[in-house]
Amino acid sequence: SNDLAFNLLGYTYVLLNDFFTAGNGVLMKKKLESKDLGKYGLMYYNSLFMLLPASIFAYQTGDLTRVYEFEGWSDHWFTFQFLLSCFFGFILIFSTVLCTAHNSALTTTIIGCLKNILITYMGMFIGGDYKYSLINFLGLNISVIGSLVYTKVTFSSKSRSSSSPLPVTSPSGGEKC
Repeated sequence: SNDLAFNLLGYTYVLLNDFFTAGNGVLMKKKLESKDLGKYGLMYYNSLFMLLPASIFAYQTGDLTRVYEFEGWSDHWFTFQFLLSCFFGFILIFSTVLCTAHNSALTTTIIGCLKNILITYMGMFIGGDYKYSLINFLGLNISVIGSLVYTKVTFSSKSRSSSSPLPVTSPSGGEKC
């Protein structure tokens, strides 16, 4: 009721994205633990399986036609920046796979939320399309605090468990103290 830019379709897409991101993280962690595919194999098959649905979606929305008709393809500077963004997209996906391999899927999701929070705060000042509302602003800050507290608790509990002292043996009988 107090959301100044409410869009049901937008909220539906965001919730579907959250659902599929969580499922992707859990499946990625399971496949990485089973050592069937490896990091590069997992990335390859993930991209391969998403090629058809993404192409269908791009066709239905008219994006394929707009890409084909775009006049900037002959501009070398644009082409360089486009290819550079593709390369950094690979780096982003690879870093997500590495993060999931070394942490839990939930930790990877929280790191992604922290990145999104940073982008949200930057967008308040840079983009110019943020509509200020006290309730919206408080909600964003509560979300930030929750993500930061979870991250601190998660990483501090991991560091405590990994820094447990080694068992000490006595010189006389090899018994643990």
